[in-house]
Parts: sequence; structure tokens; C-alpha cells
Amino acid sequence: MAQSKTARNPSALKRHRQSLKRRAMNRSRKSIIRTFSKKALRLAEEGKPQEAQEALRKATSLIDKAAKGSTLHRNAASRKKSRLMKKVHQLLAQPSQQR
Repeated sequence: MAQSKTARNPSALKRHRQSLKRRAMNRSRKSIIRTFSKKALRLAEEGKPQEAQEALRKATSLIDKAAKGSTLHRNAASRKKSRLMKKVHQLLAQPSQQR
């Protein structure tokens, strides 16, 4: 990850440390978002509307929080929420025989 030639002045070293911390936090937040999104889709496929709606609400909240900071761009967050809601509602609208 770190290159062999790095700046040796204190401010550059500090910025590098900060970027590593920020990267770890962003990766963690994105991972949690993916987990809850998949959970909502799985529950919708299994025909559990109450639990699917709860997982969808949690995923939406996490996406909004990520967009509030600098983890996700606001347009990317909006796109993720839209696509997730569309998929979940489509799965919940299907009759139970087709699942």
C-alpha cells in the first residue's frame, strides 16, 4: 500500500496516517451497508415483509449516514437507495407461488 518513496516531512506523514484511518472506516461502513442490503433482499425473497422492511429501513439509514460524511457521494447514495427499494418492493409484490 505505502510506496517506497514517501515524503518525510511531518505533515505528509500525518496526512498519510489520517488517510489510512479514514480508508478503514469507509471500508467498514460500506461493508455494513452491503450486509444490510443483502439481508433485506434475502428476507424479501423468503416472503418475510415485516423483517425485510426493517432491514431496508436500517440499510437506508446507513446509506444516508455514509452520504452525510464523505464515505459515499450523495448521488451514489440516492442511486443505491432507489435500486434497493425497487428490488425489495418488486420481490414483496410477487405472489407467494412464484417464489
